[in-house]
Amino acid sequence: MSVQATARIVAEAGGALPVLVSDGPLALRRTRATGPYTRVTVVGAMTAPLGGDRLAVEAEVREGARLAVDSAAATVALPGRDARHARYDVRLTVAEGAELRWLPEQLVSAYGSVLRMRTTVDLAGTARLVLREEQILGRHGEEPGTLTTRLTVRRAGRPLLDQELSYGPGAPGGWDGGAVLGGHRAVGQLLVVDPDFEDKPVEPHLIGDTAAVTPLAGPAALVTAVAPDALRLRRVLDEALASL
Repeated sequence: MSVQATARIVAEAGGALPVLVSDGPLALRRTRATGPYTRVTVVGAMTAPLGGDRLAVEAEVREGARLAVDSAAATVALPGRDARHARYDVRLTVAEGAELRWLPEQLVSAYGSVLRMRTTVDLAGTARLVLREEQILGRHGEEPGTLTTRLTVRRAGRPLLDQELSYGPGAPGGWDGGAVLGGHRAVGQLLVVDPDFEDKPVEPHLIGDTAAVTPLAGPAALVTAVAPDALRLRRVLDEALASL
């Protein structure tokens, strides 16, 4: 039997969380934070997403608030009895003068799974964002499932980034070729949006042999990286974030 669930977070200035609603396999917990951010951790309460599941997380960061969201463990997409694909939607809204650090653990695409993940972000003109996505294609020693992810970001009502990626046996041909993954099984992106970049734009540059920092048409930078495994991918993205 498939699961439908939506977890919701609302953060206000001063650290208040007037809305913190868990649902189904998505359990939200306020956890201890360091620095100026209110911290929420997503804890998986059951195995999900499975085939046919429809899961969503919504976060609203109101004016002047600072919110950091992470997860207690990786999310593993698994095949289920339902032949339909699973969906996982993330919807984020960040108001004027607010900041969001969205730093979940990896998404693992297990063999036989079919998952479509959509992340939509709406930023006010003075909002700040750090968003990390990491996909691990297959568990140790297995082939990946079919994974499609789309990241859409709007700033002040205007498009900033709209990117779709597909991997696995159900993806268009060439996804594992030299021009895309080149045989790597860990892929990630890091998006940093900061109004300060308007005066000091980020310079495009490489990080090692498999990662690149690209300025966007707006006060933002996108880091894209591939790696042989999750550990090395995280190291590259952490290095990139420190440099930004």
